[in-house]
Amino acid sequence: MIATQQAKTVKVLASAQVLNGLGVAGTVAAGSLLVASITDSETLAGLAQTSSVLGAAALALPLARLTARGGRRLALSVGYVAGVIGSLFAILGGAEENLLLMLLGTFFVGAASAAGYQARFAAIDLATNETRAKQLSFVVWGLTIGAVAGPNLMEPSGNLAEGVGLPRLVGPYLISAVALFLATLVIQIFLRPDPYLLAQKESALAATAKRSTKQALAHIRGNERALFAILSIAIGHVAMVSIMVMTPVHMAHVDVTLTIIGLVISIHVVGMYAFSPIVGSVSDRIGRINTIKIGVITLLLSALISGFAAADDAITLGIGLFLLGLGWSFTLIAGSAFLTESVAPEVKTSAQGASDLVMNLSGAGGGALAGVIIGTLSYGWLCLFAAIPVSLLGIWSLKINNK
Repeated sequence: MIATQQAKTVKVLASAQVLNGLGVAGTVAAGSLLVASITDSETLAGLAQTSSVLGAAALALPLARLTARGGRRLALSVGYVAGVIGSLFAILGGAEENLLLMLLGTFFVGAASAAGYQARFAAIDLATNETRAKQLSFVVWGLTIGAVAGPNLMEPSGNLAEGVGLPRLVGPYLISAVALFLATLVIQIFLRPDPYLLAQKESALAATAKRSTKQALAHIRGNERALFAILSIAIGHVAMVSIMVMTPVHMAHVDVTLTIIGLVISIHVVGMYAFSPIVGSVSDRIGRINTIKIGVITLLLSALISGFAAADDAITLGIGLFLLGLGWSFTLIAGSAFLTESVAPEVKTSAQGASDLVMNLSGAGGGALAGVIIGTLSYGWLCLFAAIPVSLLGIWSLKINNK
């Protein structure tokens, strides 16, 4: 029965992730370009993604608490609905050229990202140790279709926005509002029984006292394997966000069309999600730490290729951003599975929320610094700085693997 329910759960979560990806991914490039347009400043362009990542960070712990109280269906639905509200704020902010409303909108769109990240943990509530990473990866893979399609809808959604009297760059937020509303319906209707509540019922965890986030963080700090896992997720994320969010701005220097920019971002998204099942299988076979090492090498190669690419060299930038997404996939999937396996059962849910909090706060900091770096130095310098923490993670992986 549990195996059958697990298969159904993964399918429902993956379906919702398709819509989530469609809703969120298309707003990434549009948000940066829209903020740059409103403020007439490339240095501030990173604020859109920073605000979005802060929104994801702010919702990470509340969604984890909602999960503990009412299950995954409640938490995921709240995250998606917040994303719908954020899309509407972003549309209004773009139409009125109001930076505050625009950033408030991207903040709440980040809540949908938080729900998407938590969905990967929902996929392993009922999973076995032998297949944990692979099951998690199927839900991450669910983002592929929507996330690849999203950036490529920039042009047609822009036409749609213009057709109703709105700025072209708010078009992706129109798509986002509809897609996230549909994702909410999928979760509410089909995610039954709730996987988290069922797992509680089927295990001794139901009688186990839950620990607070503060206790979970204390547990992680004293557990090197859990600390390594959570920082692997965070460092991979900060490298991905900082380079990805500034690539559209870098390309816009030479008036590259929105279609080409959207295509490059789509290639990046393919790297992030399309190979997730393979990454999950690799992680289950060769181990979490070795998989994270592969992610480190891939991220460093990405920074090297992207850093030397000209602003109008869409092919080289596409290769660099594909590798950026793939490296992120390795660190996220292996790190998430490793974290779940490395913490005590009573702090598992709190640790998962803490992981997303740390990951998104790191990404927010990276996005903010990325705008400053590209505004004062260059895109090449940005890629160099992004490679530094990744290199340190690689050194740590060599040490922890020998223990």
